[in-house]
Amino acid sequence: MLAIKLAKTGKTNKKMFRVIISEKGRDPYGDVLEILGSYNPHSKDLAVKADRIKYWLSKGAQMTDTINNLLVEKKIIDGAKTSASKAKKTSEKRLGQLKAKAEKKSAREAAPVVEEVAKVEEEVVAEAPTEEVKAE
Repeated sequence: MLAIKLAKTGKTNKKMFRVIISEKGRDPYGDVLEILGSYNPHSKDLAVKADRIKYWLSKGAQMTDTINNLLVEKKIIDGAKTSASKAKKTSEKRLGQLKAKAEKKSAREAAPVVEEVAKVEEEVVAEAPTEEVKAE
């Protein structure tokens, strides 16, 4: 699977980024298929080859959330921005885990109650007087 992503270049406090296409799991600082442009976060300047980005997207390449947001902001592609925050993704994941835990706990607590209700129903049925209906 191919991915369009950022590769960091520049000095320690003067970061610059290259917009690259490479395989999803590969190191962005190694061999890349193509350099599609650059991004300067200090001046917010994005210089990319729009036609090549559209070509790779048509071939099934995926984008990182950050690249998607940059391209949508500069109107290179159409679409909506996505949440690129790791903190938000982490909190969403944690929320899902907590919901699953609560459901599991409620199911565990509900099991004895269901058994108790079944026992009470059996007792009620057993104790109920059986009246014969007389035909008039």
